[in-house]
Amino acid sequence: MVAVVTEACSGCKYMDCVTVCPVDAFREGELMLFVDPEVCTGCQACLPECPVGAIHMDDDVPEHQREYIELNAEMAKVCPPITQKKQPLAR
Repeated sequence: MVAVVTEACSGCKYMDCVTVCPVDAFREGELMLFVDPEVCTGCQACLPECPVGAIHMDDDVPEHQREYIELNAEMAKVCPPITQKKQPLAR
């Protein structure tokens, strides 16, 4: 299992999750973060850090957001790694 960032992150990008990731699996997109499934170890450290509940383990992604599993994999290939917390986007 790996972590997946879902719809709730879009437009907000809280970054508390990146500071607890032991393998630097997060990638920064323009409007949201993504998890690289090839790097994520499934430790789940990031799940409780997201204040909007946007991160799920791939087996637990809500049915209506399952497309985010593939989106994370695709975007992880083109977005740069992020390892330090930045200011979130204004909501």
